[in-house]
Parts: sequence; C-alpha cells; structure tokens
Amino acid sequence: MVARAYWKGQIRLALVSIPVEIFSATRSGASLSFRQIHEPSGKPVKYEKVVPGIGAIDHDDIVKGFELSKGNYVLLDDDEIEAVKLESKRTLELVQFVDNDAIDLLYYTKPYYVAPADDLAEEAYIVLREALKKTKKVGLGQLSLRGQEQLVALRPCGCGLILEVLRYADEVNKAADYFREVGTEKPDADLLDLAETLIAKKSGAFDAADYQNHYVDALKRVIAKKAKAKGKRVLEDVDEPADAGGRGSNVIDLMAALKASVDGKKAATPKKTSAAKAKPAAKADSATKTTKAAPKKAPARKRA
Repeated sequence: MVARAYWKGQIRLALVSIPVEIFSATRSGASLSFRQIHEPSGKPVKYEKVVPGIGAIDHDDIVKGFELSKGNYVLLDDDEIEAVKLESKRTLELVQFVDNDAIDLLYYTKPYYVAPADDLAEEAYIVLREALKKTKKVGLGQLSLRGQEQLVALRPCGCGLILEVLRYADEVNKAADYFREVGTEKPDADLLDLAETLIAKKSGAFDAADYQNHYVDALKRVIAKKAKAKGKRVLEDVDEPADAGGRGSNVIDLMAALKASVDGKKAATPKKTSAAKAKPAAKADSATKTTKAAPKKAPARKRA
C-alpha cells in the first residue's frame, strides 16, 4: 500500500521552487491502548458532558473559553477562532541556514520524510540535498498547516531530505532552572579516566532494532493468556533489572564499580563486613597505582 502524503507543496530557495511531498516518518505501533469497561455488564464506559449544578447538557450549547482568572472566561465561537487561522500555503520558504549541530535536541518534535513530487523536481531536489550535506547546514522556515504556523528544519537524510517540526522558544523550559545546584567542580582524574574507558568499550553503531520494549511484549503476553483463560486472572513474571545504582544502604564504591565494569565483571552488592576484611581491597587499589585509603568526600555543592 502506497503511503499517503501528509502535505503537498513546494520548497522555495530564493527563485528556485522544488515540488515535494511530505510523509510521516514515525508510527505509534508499539503502544497499546485500553478502554474503560463497566465490569458487571462488560460494556464500555461513555462520558457525558455535564455542568456542576445543572447536569447533562446538549453538545450544541458548548463553546470554547479561555480562562483569564479563576472562574473568569472569555468565550469564543468557532467562527471567531477560524477567522484568525492562517491560510495553509503550499510553500515552505527556507529563510535561514544554521550549522547542523546548532539546534538543541530539545527543540525537535516530529520528523517527516520529504520526497520529490515528480521526475522534473528530482534534479533540483538532489542539488539542495547535496548542498546541505557539503555545507553541513540545516535549512529553517515556517510552514502554515491546518491553520497554524509551525517552525521546521530541513536536513539531508541518506539519499533524501527530512523535515523536523521544531518547538518555539516559549515551549522549552530553561535548563538552568533545573541544573543550577549541580556542582561544577572537576571530577577525580582516575574516575574520569575509568569512565572514559568504559564508554569507549561500550561504543558502537546505533541500530534501533537492537532495542525492544519489554513492557509492551509482556503486556501482549498477558492479554493473550487472559483471552485463553476466559477471564481468569493471570500474572506475568518479569525479571527486574539489577540495581547498579548503589542506592540506599547498598552503597558500592564508585572506583571499584567502574573498575569492575571496565574488566567486564558485574559489581556485586557488598555485604556487611568488618573493617579487618576490608583491608585487602585497599592493597589491591595500591597495586594498580590508584591508592585510596578512603573514598574522597565529594566537595560541597555550590548553591546559586
């Protein structure tokens, strides 16, 4: 089945216009949706529009309202809202070009594949694609779609182009509001070296097929079992991942954990040991020229 184009129009660069078609690059096939069911009757639950103190109302009596203050609304009918919607122009004009790594990932929302509309458009399409690759740039523009204006970025993707819908500035929270209490001190050089070694050891090419949504798989198995069990209760045993975070009382020495990770060993959760039994570990550290009589106390965090 041929995919249906989400948008048809043209990309304009100065005096050059390229007819294109845009297709959704993603799908929501992994998630499962549920309906609310009235258990005694087995029928789906429906929702009525109700007003406190009045009860159920007619759908035709409902209008949209914007809350100015608590309980104070400005009411708008559909005609008033339609009047300010932008005309869905069939042109995406590239008004600026930025470095391909200049846009923070926080701004990206949804990707679309962009393909030439016909054979005549292919030559100009390829020229634009190769120019973006060679200059390592991303094209920016605004696309009027369904009455709203969306900020978009156009960049090369293999032998084609991909369009990314971007968030506007007021849609992104400032990171500084959440990270201002995180320390800026340089970490211990030995710890940093071990972390870098571990990252290098686990580095490789990304392939999304290597990862699986285990929750959805388990949920599908439960649904299949439940269907066969004719309504009887079933439970799925799911193995929980080992806690390697050293939370609570199971504190693992960071240096030892990193060393064990680099060596390919699983850091075991330490049991309660006496001070005498802990001494050989200190000797092992000295043998690797990273003597640590006791874990360094982390410097106090600077508060903003």
